[in-house]
Amino acid sequence: MTHQGEPDDPAGNARDWFQVPSQFRTSLAPLPEPWETRFGPLRRGTIDHLVVVGQIGQSIDGRIATVTGHSKYINGPAGLAHLHRLRALVDAVLVGIGTAVADDPQLTVRRCAGPSPARIVLDPRGRLPPNARVLSDDGVRRLVITAQGVRPPLAAGVEIVEVPAANGEIAPAAILQALAQRGFGRILIEGGAHTVSRFIAAGCLDRLHVMVAPTLLGSGQAGITLKPILTADQALRAPMRAHLIGEEVLLDCDLSAQRIAIGRAKKST
Repeated sequence: MTHQGEPDDPAGNARDWFQVPSQFRTSLAPLPEPWETRFGPLRRGTIDHLVVVGQIGQSIDGRIATVTGHSKYINGPAGLAHLHRLRALVDAVLVGIGTAVADDPQLTVRRCAGPSPARIVLDPRGRLPPNARVLSDDGVRRLVITAQGVRPPLAAGVEIVEVPAANGEIAPAAILQALAQRGFGRILIEGGAHTVSRFIAAGCLDRLHVMVAPTLLGSGQAGITLKPILTADQALRAPMRAHLIGEEVLLDCDLSAQRIAIGRAKKST
């Protein structure tokens, strides 16, 4: 694990950020630091043409919410600014129906400069309320992924993507295939914990950003939950970099070694 520390602006505008979203998409030149170190790995896929990054914010002891489910806000201004920067750099941001109902998120870019991505809710059974903030008509694409045959009564302009489901859940690879067919190449899996965990277990993440806040909850909901293992040598191990951002620590985990091919394969050179 390597470590890099630098001062950070919680407002999200430090160190030439304003030019980063455009340069990230249109230029091959390195981004100004610290942005190249933090976000450079997200510019191009290594397995196929997709780049899929998961994000989770947690306490030092790995909790994302208290025993009552309260989670606003475990992360402070620096951690939230990092999340909004991620949104500004991707084509689409996806959350599961549990997060969409419990938190009613906007999923827009507000804490930094940059465009808001398309907003996607994974909702196999069609439970999303039509007045959910994620469906607000602001000119950005809005998609709801449902099980095949489920057509919830949502407003005109909301794209319903039907994907086959098994036991009430849609496979992460099938989700990414459907999104790739609709033109999305860089996708942020923002939550909740169950959805991010499923994408990890399915080998469907290139990177995982874990933002650790300087707090101990002692109990509550765990961040990542995978199948039980018997011995520590069976654990999923990934190259990792740690970045000090304000008072929080970003753990950037490289999961590309276990990523399955989904989109157009990378051509060998």
